[in-house]
Amino acid sequence: MAQAEEKIFADGFSFKRRENAPDFVVGRINVKVDDAISFLKKNQKNGWVNLNCNQAKSGNYYLELDTFVPNTNQNKTQQAKVEADLPF
Repeated sequence: MAQAEEKIFADGFSFKRRENAPDFVVGRINVKVDDAISFLKKNQKNGWVNLNCNQAKSGNYYLELDTFVPNTNQNKTQQAKVEADLPF
């Protein structure tokens, strides 16, 4: 079994669910500008930073850096196999 990657929490960001808000309001994201800018610059790829909003076992929410990187070589190999098997 592959070892789970260590979580990278999004410095400068917090998410709080708003329980008593109207149905269309999920929550609030608070941003501590200096910490957030530093985190974003450190973790950006092609000008983007992807974050996941997760719920801890305690019930609290947190924002975590999404470190998923698709394996493009594997995808190309799988696509080539599919195309080779097509009857037309």
